[in-house]
Amino acid sequence: MEKRDKPPVDAELKRRIEELIAYKGGGHNPDLVEDVVENALKLLHDVEDRGDVRVIQTAIRELRYAFKLFAPYANTRKVTIFGSARTQPSRTEYKQAVEFARKIADAGFMVITGAGPGIMQAGHEGAGPEKSFGANIRLPWEQAANPIIQHNKKLITFKYFFTRKLIFLRHSDAIVLFPGGFGTMDEGYEALTLMQTGKSRLMPLVLIDRPGGTHWKTWDKNIREHLLRNQLIAEDDLHLYQITDDTDQAVKCITRFYRNYHSMRFVKELLVIRLNHAPSQSGFDGLNEDFADIVSGERIHAVEATPEEREDHDAVELPRVAFGFNRRDYGRLREMIDVLNGF
Repeated sequence: MEKRDKPPVDAELKRRIEELIAYKGGGHNPDLVEDVVENALKLLHDVEDRGDVRVIQTAIRELRYAFKLFAPYANTRKVTIFGSARTQPSRTEYKQAVEFARKIADAGFMVITGAGPGIMQAGHEGAGPEKSFGANIRLPWEQAANPIIQHNKKLITFKYFFTRKLIFLRHSDAIVLFPGGFGTMDEGYEALTLMQTGKSRLMPLVLIDRPGGTHWKTWDKNIREHLLRNQLIAEDDLHLYQITDDTDQAVKCITRFYRNYHSMRFVKELLVIRLNHAPSQSGFDGLNEDFADIVSGERIHAVEATPEEREDHDAVELPRVAFGFNRRDYGRLREMIDVLNGF
């Protein structure tokens, strides 16, 4: 691949932007903010269409505010609940969503929903306003926020679905889907796609049906009979989601995922997995034997926090394992996390 030259630095522009940042009192990540400002100024000559510029303007504004709102809760795990806005309080699925949200909140999680009626309102009803976030969307018929979250300081209203979905996934530690229509399916498939391709961190994705229901079983049957049978997905991709009709089991799917596993990040060529408890030597031997198919480069081994993690103050106190991951088989990586949670 031909290497692209970096554009020449406009020294005068750089100086003025640095002065502007200093005028605002400096702050976090000034080098990145400088780049944002420089690229914003390039819009004056690069993009003529006003509508295109408005998309960029609105997206930056929405994301900045959303990141600011979530920042105080960065160390609290959160579950996003998706499901139909049309589900009435009298339906079993609504009552299940209330029950699940109450149980997961009792387990120490906060709850994020789309802030509308139906399953979204049920999630807030179960978790309570103190443990709820709402990510509403402006629609042509003006979807009002449900009364539980309506006047909550943790309510955001988005213009664009893409910024809203980014926030859902960026700030979620688990995703739960109740039966829903096109929007719910879109949200579920996007979560699957991003985890399958490594564009989102792995997390529990739990599909909850009514007791004895077939909504998600039928969906799963279609996945297996069409996508898997025609080799459009890998069999290991099926490990990226779980189906249940029991809210207690759904809670266990989530809490069990974080029993030992804490988080992960790539540091150069290594995938570093942070844990609450390190495996024994025999544990490492078993991991290297059972998951040799996803190792590309260094074997699975114990490591100290890397310099990059220390610089970012990124869970440096926790034990770690690291290896050269092939960056392809994320369903198998999910299986490995399940094994690590057994230590």
